[in-house]
Amino acid sequence: MNAESLTRTLEEFLGEASGAVVIEDGAVMFDLAQSKYSISGEHNKCLLHLWSPERNTVRRVLDAEVKSGTLRLAVQRLGQAHPTKLEICRERDRRSPTAKRAARVAYEPRLRRAIERHFAGFAISRLTTRVDLERSFGPIYARGLLRQGQTAFALLGVNASETQSSIDAALTFGILWLDVCRESSAGKFLVEGLVLFVPAGSSSLARERMANLNRAAAKWRLFEFDERHDSVIEMDCSDRGNIATRLVHATNETAALDRFDESITRIQTILQNCEVAVLSPAELAFRWRGLEFARARMGAEAITFRSRQEIVFGVGAEERVLEDRNWALFVQLLTALRNARHPYGPRHDRLFRMHPERWLESLVRADVSVIDERLETESVYSQVPAFSAADRAMIDVLTLTRDGRLAVVELKADEDIHLPLQGLDYWARVQWHHGRGEFLKFGYFGGRVLSEDSPLLFLVAPALHVHPSTDIILRYISPEIEWAFVGIDERWREGVRVVFRKRSIAHPDAGAQRLSAHREIARSA
Repeated sequence: MNAESLTRTLEEFLGEASGAVVIEDGAVMFDLAQSKYSISGEHNKCLLHLWSPERNTVRRVLDAEVKSGTLRLAVQRLGQAHPTKLEICRERDRRSPTAKRAARVAYEPRLRRAIERHFAGFAISRLTTRVDLERSFGPIYARGLLRQGQTAFALLGVNASETQSSIDAALTFGILWLDVCRESSAGKFLVEGLVLFVPAGSSSLARERMANLNRAAAKWRLFEFDERHDSVIEMDCSDRGNIATRLVHATNETAALDRFDESITRIQTILQNCEVAVLSPAELAFRWRGLEFARARMGAEAITFRSRQEIVFGVGAEERVLEDRNWALFVQLLTALRNARHPYGPRHDRLFRMHPERWLESLVRADVSVIDERLETESVYSQVPAFSAADRAMIDVLTLTRDGRLAVVELKADEDIHLPLQGLDYWARVQWHHGRGEFLKFGYFGGRVLSEDSPLLFLVAPALHVHPSTDIILRYISPEIEWAFVGIDERWREGVRVVFRKRSIAHPDAGAQRLSAHREIARSA
Protein backbone atom coordinates (compact mmCIF):
# COMPACT_ATOMS: atom_id res chain seq x y z
CA MET A 1 0.00 0.00 0.00
CA ASN A 2 1.28 3.47 -0.80
CA ALA A 3 1.17 6.46 1.56
CA GLU A 4 -2.07 7.78 0.05
CA SER A 5 -4.00 4.50 0.45
CA LEU A 6 -2.62 3.99 3.96
CA THR A 7 -3.72 7.48 4.95
CA ARG A 8 -7.18 6.87 3.53
CA THR A 9 -7.49 3.53 5.38
CA LEU A 10 -6.53 5.12 8.69
CA GLU A 11 -8.86 8.10 8.20
CA GLU A 12 -11.85 5.90 7.33
CA PHE A 13 -11.31 3.51 10.24
CA LEU A 14 -10.54 6.13 12.91
CA GLY A 15 -13.38 8.33 11.71
CA GLU A 16 -15.83 5.62 12.84
CA ALA A 17 -13.92 4.57 15.98
CA SER A 18 -14.13 7.46 18.43
CA GLY A 19 -13.95 5.16 21.46
CA ALA A 20 -11.22 2.84 20.18
CA VAL A 21 -8.10 1.83 22.08
CA VAL A 22 -4.56 1.76 20.66
CA ILE A 23 -2.46 -1.26 21.66
CA GLU A 24 1.30 -1.65 21.29
CA ASP A 25 3.40 -4.50 22.72
CA GLY A 26 0.24 -5.94 24.31
CA ALA A 27 -0.51 -2.82 26.38
CA VAL A 28 -3.15 -0.14 25.88
CA MET A 29 -1.22 3.02 25.01
CA PHE A 30 -4.07 5.37 24.10
CA ASP A 31 -7.81 5.57 24.62
CA LEU A 32 -9.19 7.68 21.78
CA ALA A 33 -12.08 8.80 23.97
CA GLN A 34 -9.51 10.90 25.89
CA SER A 35 -6.67 11.15 23.35
CA LYS A 36 -6.02 12.90 20.03
CA TYR A 37 -4.44 11.87 16.75
CA SER A 38 -3.36 13.32 13.42
CA ILE A 39 -2.48 11.59 10.15
CA SER A 40 0.02 12.92 7.65
CA GLY A 41 0.46 11.47 4.17
CA GLU A 42 3.07 13.88 2.87
CA HIS A 43 6.46 13.16 1.27
CA ASN A 44 5.35 9.62 0.39
CA LYS A 45 5.17 8.69 4.09
CA CYS A 46 2.14 7.93 6.24
CA LEU A 47 2.76 9.20 9.76
CA LEU A 48 0.39 8.54 12.66
CA HIS A 49 0.77 10.95 15.59
CA LEU A 50 -0.97 10.02 18.87
CA TRP A 51 -0.94 12.03 22.07
CA SER A 52 -2.61 12.36 25.47
CA PRO A 53 -1.73 14.11 28.76
CA GLU A 54 0.47 11.10 29.61
CA ARG A 55 2.42 10.40 26.40
CA ASN A 56 3.22 11.48 22.86
CA THR A 57 3.96 8.97 20.07
CA VAL A 58 4.75 9.16 16.34
CA ARG A 59 4.81 6.05 14.14
CA ARG A 60 5.42 5.65 10.42
CA VAL A 61 2.76 3.30 9.01
CA LEU A 62 4.10 0.72 6.55
CA ASP A 63 1.07 -1.53 6.09
CA ALA A 64 -2.54 -1.79 7.30
CA GLU A 65 -5.21 -4.48 7.52
CA VAL A 66 -8.74 -4.32 8.96
CA LYS A 67 -9.92 -7.59 10.48
CA SER A 68 -12.76 -8.31 12.93
CA GLY A 69 -13.16 -4.69 13.99
CA THR A 70 -9.43 -4.20 14.51
CA LEU A 71 -7.02 -2.12 12.44
CA ARG A 72 -3.68 -3.94 12.43
CA LEU A 73 -0.72 -1.79 11.46
CA ALA A 74 2.89 -2.53 10.66
CA VAL A 75 4.70 0.55 11.98
CA GLN A 76 8.22 1.84 12.31
CA ARG A 77 9.39 3.77 15.33
CA LEU A 78 11.50 6.83 14.64
CA GLY A 79 15.17 5.93 14.70
CA GLN A 80 14.59 2.15 14.49
CA ALA A 81 15.02 -0.01 11.41
CA HIS A 82 12.75 -2.97 12.19
CA PRO A 83 8.94 -2.66 12.03
CA THR A 84 6.67 -3.51 14.95
CA LYS A 85 2.93 -4.16 15.31
CA LEU A 86 0.30 -1.69 16.48
CA GLU A 87 -3.44 -2.45 16.81
CA ILE A 88 -6.41 -0.12 17.03
CA CYS A 89 -9.47 -1.91 18.41
CA ARG A 90 -13.01 -0.60 18.21
CA GLU A 91 -14.09 -2.90 21.05
CA ARG A 92 -12.64 -2.12 24.48
CA ASP A 93 -13.11 -5.70 25.61
CA ARG A 94 -10.51 -7.48 23.48
CA ARG A 95 -11.09 -10.96 24.88
CA SER A 96 -12.13 -13.70 22.51
CA PRO A 97 -15.66 -15.12 22.86
CA THR A 98 -14.13 -18.28 24.31
CA ALA A 99 -12.22 -16.31 26.97
CA LYS A 100 -15.33 -14.35 27.92
CA ARG A 101 -17.39 -17.50 28.24
CA ALA A 102 -14.72 -19.22 30.33
CA ALA A 103 -14.50 -16.29 32.77
CA ARG A 104 -18.27 -16.21 33.21
CA VAL A 105 -18.55 -19.96 33.71
CA ALA A 106 -15.75 -19.87 36.33
CA TYR A 107 -17.44 -16.98 38.16
CA GLU A 108 -20.69 -18.80 38.90
CA PRO A 109 -19.36 -21.42 41.38
CA ARG A 110 -17.19 -18.77 43.09
CA LEU A 111 -20.20 -16.53 43.54
CA ARG A 112 -22.29 -19.44 44.77
CA ARG A 113 -19.71 -20.35 47.45
CA ALA A 114 -19.47 -16.72 48.63
CA ILE A 115 -23.25 -16.44 48.89
CA GLU A 116 -23.59 -19.71 50.79
CA ARG A 117 -21.16 -18.40 53.42
CA HIS A 118 -22.70 -14.93 53.67
CA PHE A 119 -26.37 -15.90 53.44
CA ALA A 120 -26.63 -18.93 55.68
CA GLY A 121 -30.11 -20.41 55.60
CA PHE A 122 -30.91 -19.10 52.13
CA ALA A 123 -31.19 -21.45 49.18
CA ILE A 124 -29.82 -20.36 45.79
CA SER A 125 -31.87 -21.08 42.72
CA ARG A 126 -32.00 -20.05 39.07
CA LEU A 127 -28.32 -18.98 38.98
CA THR A 128 -27.69 -18.49 35.27
CA THR A 129 -26.03 -16.34 32.62
CA ARG A 130 -28.46 -17.49 29.93
CA VAL A 131 -29.27 -14.89 27.28
CA ASP A 132 -32.83 -13.51 27.46
CA LEU A 133 -33.11 -10.86 24.76
CA GLU A 134 -36.82 -10.35 25.39
CA ARG A 135 -35.98 -8.97 28.85
CA SER A 136 -32.65 -7.36 27.78
CA PHE A 137 -30.40 -9.83 29.64
CA GLY A 138 -27.11 -10.87 28.06
CA PRO A 139 -24.45 -13.33 29.28
CA ILE A 140 -22.45 -10.74 31.26
CA TYR A 141 -24.42 -11.01 34.51
CA ALA A 142 -25.01 -14.04 36.71
CA ARG A 143 -28.65 -13.93 37.85
CA GLY A 144 -30.41 -15.95 40.50
CA LEU A 145 -32.78 -16.02 43.45
CA LEU A 146 -32.06 -16.30 47.17
CA ARG A 147 -34.96 -17.84 49.09
CA GLN A 148 -35.71 -18.60 52.72
CA GLY A 149 -39.28 -19.73 53.36
CA GLN A 150 -41.64 -17.04 52.07
CA THR A 151 -38.86 -14.45 51.78
CA ALA A 152 -36.57 -14.04 48.80
CA PHE A 153 -34.08 -11.66 47.18
CA ALA A 154 -33.23 -11.23 43.53
CA LEU A 155 -29.50 -11.81 43.00
CA LEU A 156 -27.20 -10.41 40.33
CA GLY A 157 -23.40 -10.52 40.07
CA VAL A 158 -20.71 -9.40 37.61
CA ASN A 159 -17.15 -10.75 37.47
CA ALA A 160 -13.94 -8.72 37.65
CA SER A 161 -12.86 -9.40 34.05
CA GLU A 162 -15.78 -7.47 32.55
CA THR A 163 -15.34 -3.87 31.42
CA GLN A 164 -15.94 -1.03 33.85
CA SER A 165 -18.93 0.13 31.81
CA SER A 166 -20.52 -3.32 32.24
CA ILE A 167 -19.88 -3.17 35.98
CA ASP A 168 -21.36 0.33 36.19
CA ALA A 169 -24.45 -0.91 34.33
CA ALA A 170 -25.07 -3.78 36.76
CA LEU A 171 -27.65 -1.92 38.86
CA THR A 172 -29.83 -1.22 35.81
CA PHE A 173 -29.98 -4.94 35.04
CA GLY A 174 -30.34 -5.76 38.73
CA ILE A 175 -33.52 -3.67 38.91
CA LEU A 176 -34.90 -5.36 35.81
CA TRP A 177 -34.07 -8.79 37.26
CA LEU A 178 -35.79 -7.86 40.53
CA ASP A 179 -38.91 -6.96 38.56
CA VAL A 180 -38.79 -10.26 36.65
CA CYS A 181 -38.43 -12.23 39.90
CA ARG A 182 -41.36 -10.39 41.47
CA GLU A 183 -43.54 -11.01 38.44
CA SER A 184 -42.76 -14.75 38.32
CA SER A 185 -43.23 -15.24 42.08
CA ALA A 186 -46.43 -13.22 42.49
CA GLY A 187 -48.81 -15.01 44.86
CA LYS A 188 -46.17 -17.58 45.84
CA PHE A 189 -43.62 -15.74 47.99
CA LEU A 190 -42.32 -12.20 48.56
CA VAL A 191 -39.19 -10.95 46.76
CA GLU A 192 -38.12 -8.26 49.20
CA GLY A 193 -35.33 -6.65 47.19
CA LEU A 194 -32.05 -6.95 45.30
CA VAL A 195 -28.64 -8.29 46.31
CA LEU A 196 -25.97 -6.99 43.93
CA PHE A 197 -22.37 -8.29 43.75
CA VAL A 198 -19.67 -6.25 41.99
CA PRO A 199 -15.86 -6.69 41.91
CA ALA A 200 -13.71 -5.32 44.73
CA GLY A 201 -13.01 -1.60 44.43
CA SER A 202 -15.64 -0.96 41.75
CA SER A 203 -18.81 -0.18 43.70
CA SER A 204 -18.72 3.64 43.87
CA LEU A 205 -21.16 4.35 41.05
CA ALA A 206 -23.58 1.56 42.02
CA ARG A 207 -23.45 2.77 45.63
CA GLU A 208 -24.29 6.36 44.66
CA ARG A 209 -27.14 5.23 42.44
CA MET A 210 -28.54 2.81 45.00
CA ALA A 211 -28.67 5.59 47.62
CA ASN A 212 -31.30 7.33 45.48
CA LEU A 213 -33.62 4.38 44.95
CA ASN A 214 -36.99 3.91 46.65
CA ARG A 215 -36.44 2.10 49.95
CA ALA A 216 -40.17 1.60 50.42
CA ALA A 217 -40.34 -0.27 47.12
CA ALA A 218 -37.46 -2.69 47.80
CA LYS A 219 -34.53 -3.53 50.06
CA TRP A 220 -31.22 -2.72 48.33
CA ARG A 221 -27.99 -4.48 49.32
CA LEU A 222 -24.62 -4.05 47.62
CA PHE A 223 -21.52 -6.24 48.07
CA GLU A 224 -17.96 -6.11 46.78
CA PHE A 225 -16.73 -9.61 45.97
CA ASP A 226 -12.97 -10.16 45.74
CA GLU A 227 -12.67 -13.31 43.66
CA ARG A 228 -8.92 -13.66 44.24
CA HIS A 229 -9.18 -13.69 48.04
CA ASP A 230 -12.72 -15.09 48.13
CA SER A 231 -13.90 -12.26 50.42
CA VAL A 232 -17.20 -10.35 50.54
CA ILE A 233 -17.76 -6.86 51.99
CA GLU A 234 -21.18 -5.19 52.24
CA MET A 235 -21.23 -1.51 51.25
CA ASP A 236 -23.26 1.18 53.00
CA CYS A 237 -25.74 2.63 50.50
CA SER A 238 -27.77 4.72 52.92
CA ASP A 239 -25.63 7.88 52.78
CA ARG A 240 -26.68 10.17 49.93
CA GLY A 241 -23.85 12.54 50.76
CA ASN A 242 -21.21 9.97 49.88
CA ILE A 243 -20.63 11.23 46.31
CA ALA A 244 -17.30 11.55 44.48
CA THR A 245 -17.80 14.81 42.61
CA ARG A 246 -16.27 18.23 42.08
CA LEU A 247 -17.48 21.41 40.46
CA VAL A 248 -15.29 23.72 38.37
CA HIS A 249 -15.64 27.49 38.50
CA ALA A 250 -17.81 29.10 35.84
CA THR A 251 -15.83 30.99 33.20
CA ASN A 252 -16.29 34.68 32.44
CA GLU A 253 -17.66 34.09 28.94
CA THR A 254 -17.62 37.74 27.87
CA ALA A 255 -13.90 38.09 28.62
CA ALA A 256 -13.09 34.81 26.85
CA LEU A 257 -15.06 35.77 23.74
CA ASP A 258 -13.28 39.14 23.62
CA ARG A 259 -9.90 37.43 23.99
CA PHE A 260 -10.56 35.14 21.02
CA ASP A 261 -12.40 37.67 18.86
CA GLU A 262 -9.90 37.35 15.99
CA SER A 263 -10.17 33.53 15.87
CA ILE A 264 -13.97 33.67 16.07
CA THR A 265 -14.15 36.14 13.19
CA ARG A 266 -11.76 34.04 11.12
CA ILE A 267 -13.87 30.90 11.45
CA GLN A 268 -17.30 32.51 11.22
CA THR A 269 -16.26 34.18 7.99
CA ILE A 270 -16.33 30.68 6.48
CA LEU A 271 -19.12 29.07 8.52
CA GLN A 272 -21.57 31.70 9.68
CA ASN A 273 -23.70 31.04 12.76
CA CYS A 274 -21.51 28.20 14.01
CA GLU A 275 -21.76 27.69 17.77
CA VAL A 276 -19.00 29.09 19.97
CA ALA A 277 -18.68 27.39 23.37
CA VAL A 278 -16.39 28.75 26.09
CA LEU A 279 -14.53 25.81 27.66
CA SER A 280 -12.16 27.81 29.88
CA PRO A 281 -10.57 31.28 29.96
CA ALA A 282 -7.93 29.92 27.57
CA GLU A 283 -9.96 27.73 25.19
CA LEU A 284 -13.04 27.92 22.94
CA ALA A 285 -14.80 25.18 20.98
CA PHE A 286 -16.47 25.69 17.60
CA ARG A 287 -19.43 23.44 16.76
CA TRP A 288 -21.83 22.97 13.89
CA ARG A 289 -25.17 21.56 15.02
CA GLY A 290 -23.46 20.16 18.10
CA LEU A 291 -20.48 18.56 16.33
CA GLU A 292 -17.16 20.08 17.40
CA PHE A 293 -14.84 20.78 14.48
CA ALA A 294 -12.25 23.22 15.87
CA ARG A 295 -10.84 24.82 19.00
CA ALA A 296 -9.07 28.10 19.61
CA ARG A 297 -6.68 28.08 22.54
CA MET A 298 -3.82 29.96 24.10
CA GLY A 299 -0.41 28.39 23.57
CA ALA A 300 3.23 29.36 23.84
CA GLU A 301 5.74 29.92 21.07
CA ALA A 302 8.44 27.26 21.01
CA ILE A 303 11.42 29.62 21.32
CA THR A 304 10.21 32.81 23.01
CA PHE A 305 7.46 31.17 25.14
CA ARG A 306 5.31 34.19 24.43
CA SER A 307 1.58 33.58 24.67
CA ARG A 308 -0.20 33.23 21.34
CA GLN A 309 -3.47 31.93 19.97
CA GLU A 310 -3.70 28.82 17.83
CA ILE A 311 -6.57 27.05 16.12
CA VAL A 312 -6.72 23.28 15.91
CA PHE A 313 -9.29 21.43 13.81
CA GLY A 314 -10.64 17.97 13.16
CA VAL A 315 -13.69 15.85 13.90
CA GLY A 316 -13.70 13.33 16.74
CA ALA A 317 -10.25 12.52 18.09
CA GLU A 318 -8.48 13.86 15.00
CA GLU A 319 -6.67 17.18 15.52
CA ARG A 320 -4.37 19.35 13.38
CA VAL A 321 -2.94 22.79 14.00
CA LEU A 322 -4.40 25.21 11.47
CA GLU A 323 -1.63 26.57 9.24
CA ASP A 324 -1.41 28.18 5.81
CA ARG A 325 -0.48 24.86 4.22
CA ASN A 326 -3.66 23.10 5.44
CA TRP A 327 -6.06 26.05 5.19
CA ALA A 328 -7.69 24.53 2.09
CA LEU A 329 -8.27 21.27 4.01
CA PHE A 330 -9.93 23.25 6.82
CA VAL A 331 -12.24 25.04 4.39
CA GLN A 332 -13.05 21.67 2.81
CA LEU A 333 -14.05 20.27 6.24
CA LEU A 334 -16.34 23.23 6.98
CA THR A 335 -17.93 22.97 3.55
CA ALA A 336 -18.56 19.25 4.09
CA LEU A 337 -20.12 20.01 7.50
CA ARG A 338 -22.47 22.59 6.04
CA ASN A 339 -23.51 20.28 3.19
CA ALA A 340 -24.02 17.14 5.30
CA ARG A 341 -25.09 18.21 8.77
CA HIS A 342 -28.53 19.72 8.33
CA PRO A 343 -32.03 18.28 8.94
CA TYR A 344 -32.38 16.95 5.39
CA GLY A 345 -28.75 15.93 4.91
CA PRO A 346 -27.51 12.56 3.63
CA ARG A 347 -28.18 10.08 6.45
CA HIS A 348 -25.42 7.74 5.29
CA ASP A 349 -22.80 10.50 5.69
CA ARG A 350 -20.50 10.16 8.72
CA LEU A 351 -20.75 13.87 9.51
CA PHE A 352 -24.55 13.63 9.60
CA ARG A 353 -24.54 10.59 11.90
CA MET A 354 -21.88 11.64 14.40
CA HIS A 355 -22.87 12.64 17.95
CA PRO A 356 -26.64 12.92 17.51
CA GLU A 357 -27.05 13.74 21.22
CA ARG A 358 -24.85 16.81 20.83
CA TRP A 359 -27.02 17.89 17.88
CA LEU A 360 -30.15 17.45 20.00
CA GLU A 361 -28.47 19.29 22.87
CA SER A 362 -27.69 22.27 20.65
CA LEU A 363 -31.39 22.54 19.72
CA VAL A 364 -32.58 22.21 23.31
CA ARG A 365 -30.07 24.70 24.57
CA ALA A 366 -31.27 27.25 22.00
CA ASP A 367 -34.77 27.08 23.56
CA VAL A 368 -34.94 24.85 26.62
CA SER A 369 -38.52 25.97 27.33
CA VAL A 370 -39.69 23.63 24.55
CA ILE A 371 -39.01 20.76 26.99
CA ASP A 372 -41.08 22.37 29.73
CA GLU A 373 -42.64 25.81 29.88
CA ARG A 374 -41.35 26.25 33.44
CA LEU A 375 -37.74 26.34 32.21
CA GLU A 376 -36.21 29.72 31.47
CA THR A 377 -34.01 30.35 28.45
CA GLU A 378 -31.50 32.80 29.95
CA SER A 379 -29.43 30.67 32.34
CA VAL A 380 -28.50 27.50 30.45
CA TYR A 381 -25.25 25.58 30.84
CA SER A 382 -24.25 22.56 28.76
CA GLN A 383 -21.55 19.94 29.24
CA VAL A 384 -20.82 21.08 32.82
CA PRO A 385 -17.60 19.30 33.94
CA ALA A 386 -18.59 18.47 37.49
CA PHE A 387 -18.63 14.70 37.77
CA SER A 388 -15.82 12.26 38.39
CA ALA A 389 -17.33 8.92 39.38
CA ALA A 390 -19.75 8.30 36.52
CA ASP A 391 -18.89 6.69 33.21
CA ARG A 392 -19.58 9.98 31.50
CA ALA A 393 -18.06 13.19 32.86
CA MET A 394 -20.50 15.84 31.61
CA ILE A 395 -24.11 16.76 32.22
CA ASP A 396 -26.06 17.60 29.06
CA VAL A 397 -28.00 20.67 30.19
CA LEU A 398 -28.25 22.44 33.54
CA THR A 399 -30.73 25.29 33.87
CA LEU A 400 -33.34 26.94 36.11
CA THR A 401 -37.09 27.18 36.28
CA ARG A 402 -38.60 30.65 36.21
CA ASP A 403 -38.88 30.58 40.01
CA GLY A 404 -35.20 29.72 40.48
CA ARG A 405 -35.33 25.95 40.93
CA LEU A 406 -32.43 23.96 39.45
CA ALA A 407 -33.27 21.60 36.59
CA VAL A 408 -31.18 18.78 35.14
CA VAL A 409 -31.92 17.78 31.53
CA GLU A 410 -30.51 14.45 30.32
CA LEU A 411 -30.83 13.79 26.58
CA LYS A 412 -30.70 10.65 24.46
CA ALA A 413 -31.11 10.64 20.69
CA ASP A 414 -31.30 6.83 20.47
CA GLU A 415 -32.74 4.03 22.56
CA ASP A 416 -30.73 3.65 25.76
CA ILE A 417 -31.54 1.32 28.63
CA HIS A 418 -29.39 3.38 31.01
CA LEU A 419 -31.12 6.75 30.56
CA PRO A 420 -33.00 6.77 33.92
CA LEU A 421 -29.98 5.91 36.08
CA GLN A 422 -27.62 8.17 34.15
CA GLY A 423 -30.05 11.01 34.72
CA LEU A 424 -30.14 10.00 38.38
CA ASP A 425 -26.33 10.28 38.53
CA TYR A 426 -26.37 13.87 37.40
CA TRP A 427 -29.35 14.81 39.57
CA ALA A 428 -27.52 13.48 42.64
CA ARG A 429 -24.39 15.47 41.92
CA VAL A 430 -26.28 18.68 41.21
CA GLN A 431 -28.22 18.17 44.46
CA TRP A 432 -24.94 17.60 46.35
CA HIS A 433 -23.37 20.84 45.09
CA HIS A 434 -26.63 22.76 45.49
CA GLY A 435 -26.89 21.72 49.14
CA ARG A 436 -23.45 23.25 49.74
CA GLY A 437 -24.22 26.47 47.90
CA GLU A 438 -21.44 25.86 45.39
CA PHE A 439 -23.23 26.95 42.21
CA LEU A 440 -23.46 30.56 43.34
CA LYS A 441 -20.08 30.37 45.07
CA PHE A 442 -18.44 29.17 41.84
CA GLY A 443 -20.03 31.83 39.66
CA TYR A 444 -23.02 30.06 38.08
CA PHE A 445 -26.38 31.65 37.32
CA GLY A 446 -25.16 35.24 37.65
CA GLY A 447 -25.85 35.58 41.34
CA ARG A 448 -29.53 34.60 41.01
CA VAL A 449 -31.34 33.56 44.17
CA LEU A 450 -31.80 29.80 43.86
CA SER A 451 -34.74 27.93 45.30
CA GLU A 452 -33.90 25.65 48.22
CA ASP A 453 -36.01 22.90 46.65
CA SER A 454 -34.29 19.84 45.21
CA PRO A 455 -33.53 19.96 41.46
CA LEU A 456 -36.00 18.74 38.88
CA LEU A 457 -34.92 15.91 36.59
CA PHE A 458 -35.97 15.86 32.92
CA LEU A 459 -35.27 12.78 30.80
CA VAL A 460 -35.65 13.44 27.07
CA ALA A 461 -35.67 10.96 24.17
CA PRO A 462 -37.44 10.47 20.80
CA ALA A 463 -40.85 8.93 21.50
CA LEU A 464 -40.25 5.87 19.32
CA HIS A 465 -36.74 5.31 20.72
CA VAL A 466 -37.63 4.86 24.39
CA HIS A 467 -36.28 1.59 25.77
CA PRO A 468 -39.11 -0.72 26.94
CA SER A 469 -37.51 -1.06 30.39
CA THR A 470 -37.61 2.68 31.14
CA ASP A 471 -40.97 2.59 32.93
CA ILE A 472 -39.80 -0.28 35.14
CA ILE A 473 -36.66 1.54 36.27
CA LEU A 474 -38.48 4.82 36.89
CA ARG A 475 -40.82 3.03 39.32
CA TYR A 476 -37.87 2.30 41.61
CA ILE A 477 -36.42 5.85 41.80
CA SER A 478 -36.82 7.55 45.18
CA PRO A 479 -40.13 9.41 45.55
CA GLU A 480 -38.18 12.41 46.80
CA ILE A 481 -36.88 13.00 43.26
CA GLU A 482 -39.30 14.87 41.03
CA TRP A 483 -38.80 13.72 37.45
CA ALA A 484 -40.44 14.11 34.08
CA PHE A 485 -39.94 11.92 31.03
CA VAL A 486 -40.36 13.89 27.81
CA GLY A 487 -40.93 12.08 24.52
CA ILE A 488 -40.15 14.18 21.45
CA ASP A 489 -40.99 13.80 17.78
CA GLU A 490 -38.66 11.56 15.78
CA ARG A 491 -37.98 14.44 13.36
CA TRP A 492 -36.31 16.49 16.07
CA ARG A 493 -33.57 17.69 13.71
CA GLU A 494 -36.24 19.79 12.00
CA GLY A 495 -37.23 21.24 15.37
CA VAL A 496 -37.88 19.81 18.84
CA ARG A 497 -41.59 19.07 19.40
CA VAL A 498 -42.92 17.32 22.49
CA VAL A 499 -45.21 14.33 21.85
CA PHE A 500 -45.87 13.26 25.45
CA ARG A 501 -44.76 13.86 29.02
CA LYS A 502 -44.76 11.53 32.00
CA ARG A 503 -44.41 13.06 35.44
CA SER A 504 -43.73 11.51 38.83
CA ILE A 505 -46.62 11.84 41.26
CA ALA A 506 -46.45 10.99 44.96
CA HIS A 507 -49.29 8.93 46.38
CA PRO A 508 -49.69 7.79 50.02
CA ASP A 509 -49.59 4.02 50.18
CA ALA A 510 -49.62 2.17 53.52
CA GLY A 511 -47.65 4.88 55.27
CA ALA A 512 -44.97 5.01 52.57
CA GLN A 513 -44.54 7.29 49.57
CA ARG A 514 -44.69 5.62 46.20
CA LEU A 515 -44.19 7.08 42.73
CA SER A 516 -46.47 6.50 39.82
CA ALA A 517 -46.33 8.14 36.43
CA HIS A 518 -48.89 10.53 35.03
CA ARG A 519 -48.88 10.71 31.25
CA GLU A 520 -49.73 13.86 29.34
CA ILE A 521 -50.22 13.95 25.57
CA ALA A 522 -48.74 17.16 24.26
CA ARG A 523 -51.17 19.53 22.52
CA SER A 524 -48.87 19.62 19.50
CA ALA A 525 -48.91 15.84 19.02
